[in-house]
Amino acid sequence: MPESRGFREAGEAVRETDMGVRGVKSATRTVALLELLAGRGDRPARLDELAAELGVPRSSMYQLLRTLVDCGWVRSDTTGSLYGIGVRALLTGTSYLDSDRRVRVVRPHLDAASDALGETIHLARLDGPYVVYLATRESHEYLRTLSRVGRRVPAHAGALGKALLAERPDGQLPLPAEPLTAVTENTLTDRTALLADLAGVRARGYSIDREETVPGIAGFGFALRYDTPAVDAISCSVPVARLTEEHEARIVSVMRETQTKIENLPSPGAGEPDWS
Repeated sequence: MPESRGFREAGEAVRETDMGVRGVKSATRTVALLELLAGRGDRPARLDELAAELGVPRSSMYQLLRTLVDCGWVRSDTTGSLYGIGVRALLTGTSYLDSDRRVRVVRPHLDAASDALGETIHLARLDGPYVVYLATRESHEYLRTLSRVGRRVPAHAGALGKALLAERPDGQLPLPAEPLTAVTENTLTDRTALLADLAGVRARGYSIDREETVPGIAGFGFALRYDTPAVDAISCSVPVARLTEEHEARIVSVMRETQTKIENLPSPGAGEPDWS
């Protein structure tokens, strides 16, 4: 992470007027470390790897890791040489979902859409150039091997992200510089091709993912316009082997109806925060 490089070495003299900045950098260092460990998934990291990746002195990184291990945010193996994300991260993530009113009120509508279609339904939120899955209702017709809640994927790579990107002008898309990341061989990695696809999304009112996120799976995404621009979207995923014209039309019809129902839900009540 380039933004994490250049931290002051431990013990370096800092003027009294810099103490506030120093505190912010310490917090940034901690967040960068947790995000790095979370992004590695089931691949634990060694001390030297983490120190080099974040541009932090080895001694400072060791102290930070030990503090986070003691607090449960990071875990280590029995030898104390490998580190991974800790259980406290899961507890915090669960709290985020439980405390978010939008997620709570949308969940029953995901259940209804999944029951009506027999397919997998997702709710996701835009997070910079990514979307993060907040809720999933799995299809009973086919098995999934990976829970999507908490998963983050590039916004340009699937139905959920493209539905949300299309809500923004082409000149204000939260995208990294090209080349865009390819998740599958069908992912749109050329900006011109992506912009043309987003124009189609705006024209029809929903996005289509043809095996751009997962091989063998198509998706249909619908932005939820209770915010401007929209930050949340829902989608329906279906195996391409079962996607007939009739079933696609049914999916679009049910998902449009679900989109409308969710958008017409009451706004947060008095005293309840309306998170930005």
